[in-house]
Amino acid sequence: MASPADTARALFQQKEDIDAQLEYQASILSSNGSTLDSPLVDADGFPIADIDTYAVRNARIRIIELRNDRKAVMDALAVALQSVYDPASPQPDSSPQLSPNDKPFAKVDGVSPASPAAEAGLRRDDLVVKFGSLTQHSFSSSSLQPLVEVVAAHENRSIPLKVLRSDQVIFLSLTPKQWGGRGLLGCHIVPYSPNGDGRGKRVLYRRTHGLRVVVGCPP
Repeated sequence: MASPADTARALFQQKEDIDAQLEYQASILSSNGSTLDSPLVDADGFPIADIDTYAVRNARIRIIELRNDRKAVMDALAVALQSVYDPASPQPDSSPQLSPNDKPFAKVDGVSPASPAAEAGLRRDDLVVKFGSLTQHSFSSSSLQPLVEVVAAHENRSIPLKVLRSDQVIFLSLTPKQWGGRGLLGCHIVPYSPNGDGRGKRVLYRRTHGLRVVVGCPP
């Protein structure tokens, strides 16, 4: 079990990663001359020139998500620091909680030793709630193709993750990279459903960027 000091350090790193993501998303708004609530259309209802409406809307959504994640991490960090500096005091539950909209959409069913996934702290049977900007609403079928695309676009760049492990919410930072093994992650991730995680089903897979990705389910 990690010591309170180790927990505090890990949470602080998660906060730093979230802050970096917030800064990046804020730069998208700034480059478009926009804020979180500035209009994207003119008085006649037409898109304002020189504004990438799609990018601005996505950045706004991501900033809101990241701010929520940051608050959860900061709450947990405050409790962890209290444990470090006053270990005799009784501690409330420091685990961040899932919101009603946070539902797992994928499951880790294998992690290679010394891989980027292992370095990030991913473990077998972790349930993925958020993968970068991806949530359960990012997938229209049983395919994890959007996840594959995020991995490919983030080689050597960190991706914030939110996973559920034994009913505990954990924030991780995963950096896809070449590591001497297959793919960029070195783990197997499969679709997850609370009504059945796919075990017993005949599913066709292909391996992409170190992931076992569903490409179809034969009848």
